[in-house]
Amino acid sequence: MPKRPESKIDEDWMSTYGDMVTLLLCFFVMMLSVSKFDVAKFEMIQAGFNESIGKKEVTRPIEMMMMELADDIQSMNAEEDIALGSDTQGVVLELTDALTFAYGSAKIRPEAIPVLKRIAATLQSERYAAFNFSIEGHTSDEKFSSEQFPSNWELSSARASAIANFLEERGIARIRLKVSGMYDNAPKYPNHDAFGEVIPQNRIKNRRVVIHIEPNFKAM
Repeated sequence: MPKRPESKIDEDWMSTYGDMVTLLLCFFVMMLSVSKFDVAKFEMIQAGFNESIGKKEVTRPIEMMMMELADDIQSMNAEEDIALGSDTQGVVLELTDALTFAYGSAKIRPEAIPVLKRIAATLQSERYAAFNFSIEGHTSDEKFSSEQFPSNWELSSARASAIANFLEERGIARIRLKVSGMYDNAPKYPNHDAFGEVIPQNRIKNRRVVIHIEPNFKAM
């Protein structure tokens, strides 16, 4: 009996698949090179690419952090006082003045302590050790002066420092923290309407502390 010819596995498709993956990678690199770098989107692209080539364990620390912080905020019923989002650099936490500080004060309100403790417990965990924190204090354009704080420059800086001190006391290394007083240089809402009249509710909303949580790629 003549031997049956051995069946040969057709692997020509591998070449086409490899070319397609390479083209996709080049496309994303090109898109990133002409646009503002967004670490959150980059994490999604990187994870998707790794999964497409068969890598099973893909970590998404930014996505994981946002999910945990969202649970913290919801469990503490703090949705009205803490806004969670992201920007091109990473995760953004925004704390309202109503939650954190009394008017003209840089002392954290007692009722804010449990909420901040819950958030700090998440942020100081080992899985987020490669993240740094840039903390901004914001005020409205309303003129303010006191014996302790001669202007909003000192007040906004002191409020950012108060949050930084709190995070350090909860276990986040000082070297990972940076503070800045913004005064009214980056309002979230206009302080005045089109006729130059003050909008009181917007002034209140502009008094806030913003925490930018950014991955340190050198440590990852």
